[in-house]
Formats: sequence, C-alpha cells, structure tokens
Amino acid sequence: MVSTILLAVPALGILALIFMFIKSAGVSKQDPGNELMQRIGKNIADGAMAFLKAEYKVLAIFVAVVAVILALTADPATSSMMIAVAFVLGAICSALAGFIGMNVATKANIRTTQAARTSLGKALGVAFDGGAVMGLGVVGLGLFGLGLLFFLFKGQFAPDVTITDATTAAAAQAAMLKVITVITGFSFGASSIALFARVGGGIYTKAADVGADLVGKVEAGIPEDHPLNPATIADNVGDNVGDVAGMGADLFESYVGSIIGTMVIGAAYMTLPAFYNTGLGGLNGVLLPLVVAGIGIIASIIGTFFVRVKEGGDPQKALNLGELIAAAIMLAGTFFAVTTLMPAEWSVENSNGLLQTYTNMGIFYAILFGLVAGLGIGYITEYYTGTGTKPVQGIVDQSLTGAATNIISGLAVGMRSTAYPIIVLCAAIIGSYYFAGLYGIGIAAVGMLANTGIQLAVDAYGPISDNAGGIAEMAGLPKEVRERTDKLDAVGNTTAAIGKGFAIGSAALTALVLFAAFMQTAGLTNIDIANPYVTAGLFLGAMLPFLFSAFSMEAVGRAANDMIQEVRRQFLEIPELKAALEVMKRAGHDTSKYSAADLATFNAADGKADYEKCVEISTKASIREMVMPGLIAVITPVAVGFGGGAEMLGGLLAGVTSAGVMMAIFQSNAGGAWDNAKKMFEEGASVQGTIFHKGSEPHKAAVVGDTVGDPFKDTSGPSLNILLKLMAVVSLVIAPFLV
Repeated sequence: MVSTILLAVPALGILALIFMFIKSAGVSKQDPGNELMQRIGKNIADGAMAFLKAEYKVLAIFVAVVAVILALTADPATSSMMIAVAFVLGAICSALAGFIGMNVATKANIRTTQAARTSLGKALGVAFDGGAVMGLGVVGLGLFGLGLLFFLFKGQFAPDVTITDATTAAAAQAAMLKVITVITGFSFGASSIALFARVGGGIYTKAADVGADLVGKVEAGIPEDHPLNPATIADNVGDNVGDVAGMGADLFESYVGSIIGTMVIGAAYMTLPAFYNTGLGGLNGVLLPLVVAGIGIIASIIGTFFVRVKEGGDPQKALNLGELIAAAIMLAGTFFAVTTLMPAEWSVENSNGLLQTYTNMGIFYAILFGLVAGLGIGYITEYYTGTGTKPVQGIVDQSLTGAATNIISGLAVGMRSTAYPIIVLCAAIIGSYYFAGLYGIGIAAVGMLANTGIQLAVDAYGPISDNAGGIAEMAGLPKEVRERTDKLDAVGNTTAAIGKGFAIGSAALTALVLFAAFMQTAGLTNIDIANPYVTAGLFLGAMLPFLFSAFSMEAVGRAANDMIQEVRRQFLEIPELKAALEVMKRAGHDTSKYSAADLATFNAADGKADYEKCVEISTKASIREMVMPGLIAVITPVAVGFGGGAEMLGGLLAGVTSAGVMMAIFQSNAGGAWDNAKKMFEEGASVQGTIFHKGSEPHKAAVVGDTVGDPFKDTSGPSLNILLKLMAVVSLVIAPFLV
C-alpha cells in the first residue's frame, strides 16, 4: 500500500497539471477582441513578463548561492547534499507556478473583456478558467515536486525494512527523519521565491497604483484606468504581479510548508506499535498529509465544473457553489483516508509527561477545524472590508471631515478587525490539539489548504476581472460591457478580501506547524520564557514584523514618488496629453459635451502617453527594494540560532509569529476597508442623508485613505505571511545543527 501511495501522490500532481493545460488552452482559444484591445493587452502582458524576467534574474543568483551553501554544510548523519537539489526544485516550481499563472492571466483579461460584450456568464467562465490555471498549477507543481522527492529520497535514505519491535522502529524513524529533512529544502526554495515575489510584486503594484491615483484621480481628475494616464498600464500590470503571481507564490509556500511540517510531526508516531503494526511501516502520519492534499486536488478539479452563471445571475453564488462542492468532496474523501490510513486509537506522552489517547476520528475533527477556521477568517475579513458593511460605512462617514479622520477611522477598523480572526484561530489551534495533539494542528493546516486549487482560482479571478474592466475603459467599449466587468470586479473585490484572510490564517497555522516541527527536530520539548535568551528572542521576533513592514512601505513610498514625478512630467511636457486634459476639465468629464474640435484634440492624444517608462520605473524599483526585506528573513534565524541556541531561536519564532499575524490582519483589513470606502463614493455614497459622488471632497479624502492603505493591503501585510513561514522553514533547515 505504501508504494501505491508513493506513486499516486505525484500522479495526482500531474493530473492537476493536465487540467491546468486544458484550462489554459481553452482560455487561449477565446476571442481576444479588436485591435485596440489586443494592443492594450499586449502592453500589460509585456510589462508583466518584463518584471518576471528581471526578478528571476536576481533570484537565480540567490538560489545558486544558497544551494551551494546548503550542499557544503549538509551533515551526512541527519541530512544530505541532496537538500540543495530539493531547494533548487522548490524554487523552480514556485517560480514556474508564478510564470504560468501570470502568462495565462494576461491572456484571460482581454478575452474576459471581449466575452463581456455578449454575456456575463461567458465573461465569468473565461475569468475563472484563467484563475483556475493559477490554482491548479500551484497545487499540481507543489504535490508533484513533494511526491517525486519523497519517492526518490525514501528509496535512497530509508529503504523498506520490516519493523518488528521498538528498536527497528526507531532506526526506521531516524532514516525517515533524514528523508524529510532533505525534503525541507523544497519548502525553503518555495519560501525564498515566495518572499521576493510578494515583496517585489507588492512594491511594483503599489508604486503604479499610488502614482496613477494621486496624479490621475486627485490632481487631474480623470477616471481610473483612463488611457490618458501614463501609469494605467503599469497599474494593470501590478494587479497581475501582486495578486496573481504574488498570491500564488504565497499559497504555494503555505501548501508545501504545511504538508512538510505535518510529515515531520507524523514521523514521531513511527515508534508506536499501533502504527508500525498496521502494515504501513509506521508511515501513517507521514503519508496522510500527502493523501489529503491529493484528495483536495480531485475535489478542486470537480468544483471548477460547477462555477457557471446565467445572464443576470450572481457570480458570487456561482463561485461559492464551486467552493462548497469542493469542500464537501474533500471532507468525504478525507474521512475515508483518515479511517483507512490511521489506527483506530493510540496513546502518546504529552508535554506534561502524561499519556494521552487519540483516535483517527480526532484527526478528522482536526481537519474539520482547519477547514472551518479558514472559511471563518475569510468571511470575517469580508465583513470588515466589504462594500456597504458597517465598518466601511464608518470610514465613509468620517471622510466628510477630511483625509485625517478617514485615516483615523481606517486604522481603528484595521486594529479592531484582529480580534475575531485571532479568536477563530485560537479555537482551531486548541480544538485540533485537543483531538489529535500537535499532529492535529499540522493536519488542520493541511485541511485548510487542501482545496487551494479552487481557492486560488477564485482569488486569481479577481485581478483578471479587474484588468478586464480597465481594458474596457481604455478601449472605450460600450457602457454595458463595463457594467458586466464591474459586476465581476465587485465580486472579485470580495473574493480578494476573503483570499487575503484565508492566506493569513493558513500562514499562521503553517508557521505554527513548522515551529512545532522545528522544536521536534531540535530536541526541544518546551521553551522557558523565563530564560533571558528566550525572552530576548521573543522581543526580537516581535520587532521584526514592524521593521519588515517599514522597509516595504518605505520602498513603496520611494517608488511611488518616482512614478508621481514621471506622470506629472508627461502631463506637462507632452502637448497632446496636456491639451486633452484641458478638454476633459472644460467639459466636466462629460463626453456628450465634446465639440468636434474637442474630439479631434482628444483623439490626437491617443497613444501619446509613455506607458513603457512607467512600467520601467516600477520594475526597477521593485527589484532594487526587495533585497533588504528578503535578507532579513533569511539571515536573522541563522544568526540567532547559531548565536543564541535553539531555545532563543524558538523564542524568536514565537515572537515573529504572534506579532506578524496581528500586523498582517491589521494592515490587510485596514487597506481593504479604505479601498472599498473609496469605491462606495465612486458609486455614490450616502453621508448624513447627502449623496456624494466621484470628485467630491469626501471622495478625495477617501482616495488619500486608499493611497495610505494600498501598501498596507498589497505589500507589507501580505508579505508578512511569508516572513513567518520563511523564518520557520529556515529554522527547521538548520535545526539539526542546533541539537
């Protein structure tokens, strides 16, 4: 049975990749629209790929250097030089997932716009299929890479042996821990790419967004995504760079990290008779997370077939139906896997030295806790950030008295929004631990992430729809087309908010799982906070999310300043743009008031904006600024671990995890709430009985708040997810040296 599972796991990864290619081919066959739409789409695609190429050139050097270090420092007793191979493969898979997702997303955007000319349902299908390529690519590459490495390294370092007693079981366990230690390199490689993708992508997208908003909307008073705005192409590129490639890399890392962390914890059960007498050689707990992930792939693929909507229907319901069906299939399959692979009952010593009895149903309950917690955190996030909700309406009301009160209200919403997600997370941690111990926490994280294939498809659908609306605006398509894309985009904002909450929750559980795996590998049964080294590590860890956020936000500020200056320069120095802006202001942005001469002036400005210069500014800034935050995440745990020992490093991880989760929730939700407060004004917001629209003073205050929130929700907040996991993975990699 073990050999069957070892072959089935990478095969399921290949299955996901096959469906990914089918979806990708389906998107490519759709009508890309007229010549202008194709030109706009090409500008966006070229900008996105230019960024990826520039980023990957820098990352290739980093990957090569770290791989050499890992190979040279590997301890043959507990690891192998093959950890370097695993590291490189993890980096390649993570980078490839981002590349594939970005490539298809930049094809799907114009095809979604074209589909929206005839049908809302068809537009939803194209956008969702584009997102599904990203989702299935992430889980396919993740499970295929892990499954392949486990199959190869198990045969090399832990060949099948007959376990007859505790002695032979202990020998098999030591060999299996060596296998998993080598495989942690895969997670390390994925984490490294993810951090740079998130930080670099976040800096890119927000530099463009801030420049486009402040100069375009506030100063020039032109609509978002207007072709006269030189930063609009860079802004649309940023949606793909940050929300497609960045989110994909983030969840790829969580997906892989949760599986590996749970495998490490599961290896502790190999010496128990209840496990090694089942015929699986004690590998029950090691194999289960791989099997659950495989079931999630099947569930996600089936779920995608149910995401359909008719004209006039609700896209949100269609997306929810696909996710719910996938969740139901995953739970049914997981129940069968748990009851088949895990023994009915076993007992282990807990941290107090007392025997604790667990059951296979307890593991199923832990998975259920993880799944419910992920959904719960997502929907709580939507409440605090969704259009029309009480918290966002509060920010709208405060915008009446200016930008300062808008910002104060948004900060308060972000801070208050940390409470319920943390309570849900604590309930999941305690509940899963109660039913299955530390292994329960690990398998809860796997359960939360098992359906990443469809979850990420729903997330990636958002930026594709957003781009589709921008293309409709820039191409001057009929009003009904923009109405359809706006309907898709409004749902995309909700799915993005839920996705960010899900990403934070999964990051917290994954970091906790990796933390537990680190303690087990380093031989730590507990961490004494009365130890001054531990306390020092705790404070250092709690400080890091603030320092990390400062670096990323300052980077956005510097890059945005460059963008603002460039947009202003073009508005002043390019005669055709300057004349067209004057026409728009004189007509009050009402195209029906344009004279024939005005139309001629406006048409003369078409294509005069230098989009490439703005794309170049964002690309160079993001590559330059992503280096320091990345080095902090990699170097700090190494310095603390070898300088202060395993316990101090444990304190560091505890501090960075607790403070980082709070900061991530606060920043993501504050930014999301500011964003939707601004959108409410653009649709017509009621404040004290008066309706305020785009261009009003409260709207301008909301734009300023949104500009502050942009780096919160799209740069520093999401990047913290990866900081937590990357530091935990680095600690797990160096743990054998600290014993």
